[in-house]
Amino acid sequence: MLAVQQLEAGYGESIILRNVSLNVKPGQVVCLLGRNGVGKTTLMKSIMGVLKARRGVVSYNGADLTKSAPARRAKSGIGYVPQGREIFGQLTVYENILIGLEAAREKVQEVPPEAIAKFPVLPTMYKRRGGDLSGGQQQQLAFARALASGPELLLLDEPCEGIQPSIVDDIRDVIRSIKADGKTAILLVEQSLDFVKSVGDYFYILDKGAVAWEGELESLSDEVIRRYLTV
Repeated sequence: MLAVQQLEAGYGESIILRNVSLNVKPGQVVCLLGRNGVGKTTLMKSIMGVLKARRGVVSYNGADLTKSAPARRAKSGIGYVPQGREIFGQLTVYENILIGLEAAREKVQEVPPEAIAKFPVLPTMYKRRGGDLSGGQQQQLAFARALASGPELLLLDEPCEGIQPSIVDDIRDVIRSIKADGKTAILLVEQSLDFVKSVGDYFYILDKGAVAWEGELESLSDEVIRRYLTV
C-alpha cells in the first residue's frame, strides 16, 4: 500500500532523513520508533507531502506521489493526524470535522457516522469551539477529522502525547478497532513502548535519520530496546 524508498529529506541545509525505506501493507499497523530528534515526525511530514523529499520515492497503491501536493495525497486516501493535533481553535467541533470531508474521494455533505462512532463524546460537543477542548478531547477531534474522509491509510504522529491515561486507553481501543475492521492501515509514531506493543504488527526504529532496525514484535528484544530506544 505505502512504499517509501531511499527517502532523503531535511530543513534548509540540514539533512534529517537518509535513505529511509519502509512499507505498510493493507490493514497493517506499522509502528515507527526512535529517540527524540531522530526524524520520525520529519518522515511523517515527508510521506504526507508537507515537507518535500530531496530524493527517493513515496508511492501509494502503485502511484508515485513523491512530487504530489498534500491535498492530492489526502484525496488518494491518506489521512493524517499530526503531532500537536493542529485543531482550528476558532471553529466548532462540527466545523473541524467537516473540514476533513474536503479530502474525501467522493463528494460528501454530512459527517459519516462511522467517523465519529468511535468517539461518542464528540457529538455532545459539536457547538463548542475546538480551542476550548482539553488536549485529550482535541486529540479525539483530530482523529475523527482524519477518519471523516474514509482513508485507507492513516498516519498518526504521537497521538498519546500529553493526554490523560483514560483517553490513551480510548485511543488504543480505537486503533485496535480499526485494525480489526481491516479496511484501514496505520503508520504510527509513538514513544510508549507498551502502547505500540499492544497494537503493532511490524516495527521500524529510526536512529540518526536512518532505519537502524526493523522486524516483528517477537524480534523486538531487550537488547534492541537498550541499543536504540533507551535514553
